Amino acid sequence: MENKKKNIWKPIAIISLCLLLIVSACYGSGVGYKNNTEISQTQKTSAEALSLWNDDAAAKKELTEYIEAVTKEGSADFIPVENRIAVFDLDGTLACETDPCYFDHCIYYYRVMEDPEYKDKASKFEKQVASEVKTFMDTGESRPDSMERHGKAVASAFSGLTPEEFVSYVAEYAKTEAPGYNNMTRAEAFYKPMLEVVDLLEQNDFTVYVVSGTDRFIVRGLVAASPLDLPANQLIGSDESMVAPDQGDTDGLEYVFDADDQLVMGGEFLVKNLDMNKVTVIQQEIGVQPVLAFGNSGSDFSMAQYALNDNPYKAKAFMLCCDDTERENGNPEKAEKMVKSCEENGYTAVSMKNDWKTIYGENVTRK
Repeated sequence: MENKKKNIWKPIAIISLCLLLIVSACYGSGVGYKNNTEISQTQKTSAEALSLWNDDAAAKKELTEYIEAVTKEGSADFIPVENRIAVFDLDGTLACETDPCYFDHCIYYYRVMEDPEYKDKASKFEKQVASEVKTFMDTGESRPDSMERHGKAVASAFSGLTPEEFVSYVAEYAKTEAPGYNNMTRAEAFYKPMLEVVDLLEQNDFTVYVVSGTDRFIVRGLVAASPLDLPANQLIGSDESMVAPDQGDTDGLEYVFDADDQLVMGGEFLVKNLDMNKVTVIQQEIGVQPVLAFGNSGSDFSMAQYALNDNPYKAKAFMLCCDDTERENGNPEKAEKMVKSCEENGYTAVSMKNDWKTIYGENVTRK
């Protein structure tokens, strides 16, 4: 009886030993082991991760080589995870910039001139700014102080909404059709090759922030409806005041938010998040100098320089050039100026026309 028991357990022991050897082999080779840095980083930063970029795109090669260098432990360019900060502009960098103009201009015009629940409540100032927006849509011409006037008008037009209501309003509007394109909503008007960049960075433990000139809550609403998957605390934009409904003119230092209160938009424009203001807000809200910056216009140059100047880590700045007039609302003259600026400032130019296989997807076409 004892011999029979030994015979039974012998094959079980052999099978267990084999399984142990298999698991050990997998562990050693990195298969199924999340923390095997060398293997996982090679997979994450391969050029194939940017499948919608042309293989001969210099910007693709530069970015993938950069990511591999700064994420490989032991590399002279290694960047600790907590310092892997990447900042992106929104309009013209991650998403369609002009259709027929900026998204925040379009939604403002809808709110004041077309929304049946608000248009009859709009103030004279809000109507004036809406008229200026329409002129900008039609001619591309705007007042020197248009950005400030638009910021004030947005704050006024959405005053009284809770942050949640504001974000929901924007997300719902974003579901409307993109007027200049077939088979695409405004929320879907994000550059697919740039979404790949965001994914690749996140896979390699970068924290990605949007730093936009658009109102912060408009950014949140648009992103909430879009394919870009970033949390609200990584979305930075222009700011307006927020108050409690019963606060009135009482200063925040004199008013106590109580159990019956809620937070609503206060109607006062605070700051337009462009140019130097982008640098300031990055330091205020992130507190870490970025090592990567992505933009598309001169208003992003300060942010780019902040990433490059006196950075203890290897840093880069990429600028998109709107040179595609067939698949996008390109502007060759503006794109040519951007290429020249990149050469002068040490930024890497990204050609939408030559570097990308697609922009919005093959089923999306311009009208």
